Amino acid sequence: MRRYYFAAIPLLSALFWAGSALAENPLVDIQPFNVRRLLTTNSCPDCDLVGANLRGTHLIGADLRKADLRGADLSWANLEGADLNDANLTGANLTGAFLTNATLVNADLNNANLSQAQIYFADVTDASMENVNLAEATIVGTPISIGGGAELEEEGSPIISPPEVWQLHPPGEIKPLPHNLIDVPVQIMPLL
Repeated sequence: MRRYYFAAIPLLSALFWAGSALAENPLVDIQPFNVRRLLTTNSCPDCDLVGANLRGTHLIGADLRKADLRGADLSWANLEGADLNDANLTGANLTGAFLTNATLVNADLNNANLSQAQIYFADVTDASMENVNLAEATIVGTPISIGGGAELEEEGSPIISPPEVWQLHPPGEIKPLPHNLIDVPVQIMPLL
């Protein structure tokens, strides 16, 4: 019987040593866990995602309230309907991101790259947007303006509505897809 107790002593000492090592640095590798959590549950409020690589991810309706996304790569990500209220996106790369109906109330977008982003009807109430790159971004129904100043705030931010967009860029001729490239019976295809 005594042998079993003596055999357990090295095992217990190893467990105590491992526990003390974890206590010294408990947040080791928490960010990869948060990325996995976000990608599997589509929810990671108040998460540390600093510098995370979320390029091209589908985060439709994601809950990212109060998330720390400083310097994160969200380029070409689909953030349609995502909740980014109070999120910190300072220096984040949102190149080509799709932000339709996203909520960014009180979000920090300072120094963020939103070039080529598609921002349709997003709520940016009280969001901080200093030095934001909006080159080639499409902004519709969202009160974001380039430049700004006190006189612009008094008049209200310009909002481009869809009919105005059609006037600026009328749709081109709609060309039907060849029926041999898609799996649709010919009798359903429109006559050309």
